[in-house]
Amino acid sequence: RGKLFLHVNENNMMNKKILFCSLIGLFLLGCSNSDDDSKDMEKPVIDMSGSEASPRNCVVLYRGESFSFRAVFSDNQELGNYNIEIHNNFDHHSHSTDNVECDLGPKKSPVNAFIYNQDFPVPPGKTMFEADQEIEIPADVDTGDYHFMVRVTDKAGWQQLRAISLKIAERGD
Repeated sequence: RGKLFLHVNENNMMNKKILFCSLIGLFLLGCSNSDDDSKDMEKPVIDMSGSEASPRNCVVLYRGESFSFRAVFSDNQELGNYNIEIHNNFDHHSHSTDNVECDLGPKKSPVNAFIYNQDFPVPPGKTMFEADQEIEIPADVDTGDYHFMVRVTDKAGWQQLRAISLKIAERGD
């Protein structure tokens, strides 16, 4: 009797060990990240080097007129959206994304500075997108130095920034 009881008890213990090890293995498989290769760890890219890219550093734009923003965005996995911001640079601050220095007018205080901040979606599933957005400059905004900033964000949340210096002038100045 003693041996039979021990034998049943050993089988029961062995089954419990196998079950325990199996559960631990499943748990570890469930916790491991089998998507390591698909994890997005790269920022998207803003390409404004093409002949159609716009605006360019140091360009003069005119109030009361519109201009086109054109750039190519790309990402290793999937793009999310982009944002365009325009604000005055009357105090001569810098965002330093390009090595181009434009001639700046005298420092001044804004009276009716042009402020633009708009988000735009990129169609789902795109790894490359050609942005083409028309932007109207109001006729009554202050002339002077401005920054044009574009940000592109991918689906994983990585963001890239490009800042361009430009001037808004009165036609005929």
